[in-house]
Amino acid sequence: MTIIVLFIQLTILILIATSNYKENNFIAILSIFIITIILILGHKYLDLHHDEHSFDKISVVIWAPIGALFCYLLHVNTSLGSVLSAGVIGTLASFIPHLNKQSIYLKQLPTAIYCGVFVGMSSQEITPSIGFILAAGILAGVFLSFSKNIYIGIGGKLGTMAFLGVLIVYIVNQFLL
Repeated sequence: MTIIVLFIQLTILILIATSNYKENNFIAILSIFIITIILILGHKYLDLHHDEHSFDKISVVIWAPIGALFCYLLHVNTSLGSVLSAGVIGTLASFIPHLNKQSIYLKQLPTAIYCGVFVGMSSQEITPSIGFILAAGILAGVFLSFSKNIYIGIGGKLGTMAFLGVLIVYIVNQFLL
C-alpha cells in the first residue's frame, strides 16, 4: 500500500510539474527531485505504520461504497452540493455507534462510511454514473482495509484512499473501456 501511495504521489507531482513548467524544465526536475527525496525520507524514517498486519473485515469495508452512494445521490439530486452532502452523511454516520455502545462492529462503521463519502463528493464530470461511484467506493474500501496499519496519526488517509479508488476507476474507464 505504501508503494502504491508513493507511486501515485510521484506521478501526480510529475504531471503537475510538466504541465506548469513547460518552458523551464530545470525547475520542474529540481522540484520533483527534492520532493521525491523528502517523500522517501519521510517514508523511511518516520514511524507511520505498525509492524503487525491486520485488515478490516469485509463487512466493515462494504460500508465505503454505501457512504459513497448516499453522498453522491444526495449531492446530485439536491441543491446541497458535495461538501454539505458529505457533512450530512458523515454526521449521520457518526451516530451509528450510539445505536449499541457495546458493539465493536458499529464503532468501525463511521470511518468506512466517511471514506466512501469522499468518493461520493467527486464531480459528476469525473464520476458520471452510480456504477462508477460503487466501483470507486469498493476500491476505496479495499484500500482502506489494506492501509489500516499504515500512516497512523497522519491526516488525509481517508481522502487519499478515496482518491486512489476514484483515480483507478477513472483510468480504467477512460483508457481500457
